[in-house]
Amino acid sequence: MAKHFKLAPHELKPLIEGHGDAFATDRIVVDGAPVGFMYREEPEDKDDSGWRLLAGDESDEYMDNPKYLGVYKLNTLANYDPSIIPLLDAPVGSAFEKLPDSDEFYEVEDWS
Repeated sequence: MAKHFKLAPHELKPLIEGHGDAFATDRIVVDGAPVGFMYREEPEDKDDSGWRLLAGDESDEYMDNPKYLGVYKLNTLANYDPSIIPLLDAPVGSAFEKLPDSDEFYEVEDWS
């Protein structure tokens, strides 16, 4: 079954360049939820930035189902939630979370 993305291709703007790909959940790209938690791990390949973006309310069952995950250009994900842009140069091992009803991220320590 094809995904019905919240943003159509013609709605995507060039916001950032050269940051590669990231994993994100359908809560963001299909449901339109803002990014609530993001972390960076070692990239899996040359195109992977290492970033993993979640709304933050996904259950373990949801996360275990690969149909709810996808790999997207970080520019695409920045169009869904531009507040991620200032964090994209953070090093591997970084993690950031938003407080409920907030648009600001704070750094998370000892999250893994």
